[in-house]
Amino acid sequence: LITGEQEGALSFVGATSSLADKKSTLVIDIGGASTELMVGNESLDFAVSLPFGAVNITESELHRDPPRPEELTNAISLVADAVDDAAHNYPLIGQTERIVGVAGTIVTIAAVEIGLKVFDPNALHAMRLTREAVEDVFRTLATEPLRDRVFNPGLPRDRADIIVGGCCVLVAVMRRLQISEIIVSQFNLLDGLISDLRKKMS
Repeated sequence: LITGEQEGALSFVGATSSLADKKSTLVIDIGGASTELMVGNESLDFAVSLPFGAVNITESELHRDPPRPEELTNAISLVADAVDDAAHNYPLIGQTERIVGVAGTIVTIAAVEIGLKVFDPNALHAMRLTREAVEDVFRTLATEPLRDRVFNPGLPRDRADIIVGGCCVLVAVMRRLQISEIIVSQFNLLDGLISDLRKKMS
């Protein structure tokens, strides 16, 4: 078993391990009930957890199918306020040289953006996902009822009911931190653990 702090450190290393150049990096990890903002260079310096993820923002704010505009606005505002607080307390969150996105929500948005019919991690890893592309995917998915949304190439059926909530989180983070693009990483905690073991064995 590992602690939450160790998990964050390993996730950061995993997300950035395949990137050739080492520079200050913000890693965005959107989960079901929280979003982790992790900052570091070759290793994690600090992490901030926002209490909003794809599942709980969907359950608390998005009640209609498709969601009403005011529901989407409220969801984004909740996350944006949390991002503002985090950036106020930890200014470096908004000052890194590179932004990397990991985990299901971000990978799914990237897959929908390129219309990936068959999941291929190689097609997504290191992909540059612009804010304009994220906003475009968000507008498309948020205005479709679930019965239509499931047919979008790249969108797994088991994520179709929570992806709009996940989009709200990512849109809020990118808007508030003025992020123009993120680099998608297919690597995560397990890859960080492997990298850590290799260092210890070398």
